[in-house]
Amino acid sequence: MKLTNDQLKLCANTIRCLAADMVETANSGHPGVALGLADVAASVWLKFLKFDPKTPAWADRDRLVFSGGHGSSLVYSLLALAGVGDLKLDELKTFRQLGSRCAGHPERGLTPGVEVTTGPLGQGVAMAVGLAIAERMDAARWNTDAANPVVDHRTWCFCGDGDMEEGISHEAGSLAGKLKLDKLCLIYDSNNITIEGTADLAMADDTRKRFEAYGWKVFDCDGHDYDAIDRTVRKALKVMGQPTLIIAKTHIGFGAPTKHDSSGVHGAPLGAEELKGLKRNLGFDPEKSFDVPGDVLDWFDDRGAACHRMLLRWKKVLKDWTAANPELAAARDAAQHGTIPQNLAAKLPTFDPAKAIATRAACGTVMCALAAEVPFLVGGSADLEPSNKTNLKPFGWISADDFSGRNFHWGVRELGMSAVVNGIQAHGGYRAFGATFAVFCDYCKPAMRLAALMDLPSMWVFSHDSFYVGEDGPTHEPVEQLAMLRTIPNFLAFRPADANETAACWLAMLQNKESPSCILTSRQNLPVLDGVTPEKVAKGAYVIWESSPMPDVMFIATGSEVSLCIAAAKRLAEIGRNARVVSMPCRALFERQPLAYRESVIPGTCAKRVIVEAGVKFGWDRYAINMATTRYVTLDTFGASGPYKELAEQFGFTADNVYAKAREML
Repeated sequence: MKLTNDQLKLCANTIRCLAADMVETANSGHPGVALGLADVAASVWLKFLKFDPKTPAWADRDRLVFSGGHGSSLVYSLLALAGVGDLKLDELKTFRQLGSRCAGHPERGLTPGVEVTTGPLGQGVAMAVGLAIAERMDAARWNTDAANPVVDHRTWCFCGDGDMEEGISHEAGSLAGKLKLDKLCLIYDSNNITIEGTADLAMADDTRKRFEAYGWKVFDCDGHDYDAIDRTVRKALKVMGQPTLIIAKTHIGFGAPTKHDSSGVHGAPLGAEELKGLKRNLGFDPEKSFDVPGDVLDWFDDRGAACHRMLLRWKKVLKDWTAANPELAAARDAAQHGTIPQNLAAKLPTFDPAKAIATRAACGTVMCALAAEVPFLVGGSADLEPSNKTNLKPFGWISADDFSGRNFHWGVRELGMSAVVNGIQAHGGYRAFGATFAVFCDYCKPAMRLAALMDLPSMWVFSHDSFYVGEDGPTHEPVEQLAMLRTIPNFLAFRPADANETAACWLAMLQNKESPSCILTSRQNLPVLDGVTPEKVAKGAYVIWESSPMPDVMFIATGSEVSLCIAAAKRLAEIGRNARVVSMPCRALFERQPLAYRESVIPGTCAKRVIVEAGVKFGWDRYAINMATTRYVTLDTFGASGPYKELAEQFGFTADNVYAKAREML
């Protein structure tokens, strides 16, 4: 059924009233964007979006991202009117309340139909780029018949002035243009209003010229003119070889009697009288709340039925393709479910105990071995592959002309890279990673936090993990970063002690499907240690060496410091004092283990402890019994520039100093 402009207007005005009622009932929220963007959103949903509300996880659905997550009342109104999943209209009345599926900002996994968790502005734009990249990669892998593709969907993203001001939109926009993502359409709700007033208080750049410079095709339209919206979107759909940006000029708070086009309508309820005035202006009864005309529900149902027919046609295509391509179909199914080989541990490389090796180098060897067994492992570095060692050889590079590869040139874009990785991961069908130096993980933090919120198993590789970076100096020597990573809930930070732990950490990362993770690797060579197994590493911490099960002193360490502790412990054994060394590659995993196991590794009966890590002490006090019986070899200052062996002496990261700390308590 083709809707008339009047019918679209009634749908949009219904969305406006629902959104305003939600904010008013909650006495909290952002009505302005919902009122301003409703015409464009209704048009895209009811005329162009390929999305079956009854099957919101359909693999070949269009992806729709609302980067401005503060416009969640608009999102939930659309989802409820369409009947996405089991979301009911009555749930709109619980907006922003404890336990509601209509949270303050949309959350993936909480509300059916929400593709990604957005909130921090600009993150949604970059995740949309990731979703669009994943579609192109899927098409390159699975489409064997151009006339009957099993992959053919688009990514749509609504964004606003705030998204455009955030630097991440520059990084993601530049990458999307370079990759010519012509299945990506970014719709910019350009209302020139931010919290403090008009956007031009702080923004004077020309958005059209900016995106054209990135390689995008840019269109302008009146965001309240249904014919203009229709014409512009149809033009955008015809563009080949370029992502598209539609700059929709809108009025924030459209329909509100006195607050339209003002910053006052951005982030506060309209108020009772203004709300009544809005409804009168839109032709709704001002005395009714959450009022939905029956025709509107019918029109949303009609669009849902049309999309369901698209799903049925796609299922037929998929069935025929599966029959004709059984091996490809099996590979696709494994990728969709993230299924890794059961015997993957047996495929891990092992390392010669006689040859010291930097864990960054070992990491590269491990990644290449795993890539051969896990075809959906993809990723790249932020222009640091020669240092990170993350090239998945020999699996080729992603480019605008060829998406069949598995390696990315992200460019010097850690912030954008990390959110794009989340988008690829959220799409499904891949285990994606980004990589940089550990000190730059601060740029990755916003996306890592969102990945943890979404339970997305995105991955990061952070090399050059400590002051052992050496001559580059304190600007490039991470001190507090590992402690920061450990504070992120539902996040796994691995710091392996040697090459074999590196392999086991990677296995644990791939086996984990519910938490994002990272691995920190060394620049300097480290000895290959005895006693390392994937089973032990998977528990987060384990006894790597001991002279007796009843130790007088216990060393707890991570990464390059484990070997120092083993050397110190052996010296203690020589003088008749019992010692134990605990390697703790992943504190978060260890803390997930049963109490009995944790007590067996770090028993309370052993009060004297030396904790050793080339980073700040913050967070380690939890493993101390008291100050008198605990010594620390940590770094609570910034590093310095110089040869790393000299820095180790200066900062006390030597077996002699670790041994001396233990002797103080004995």
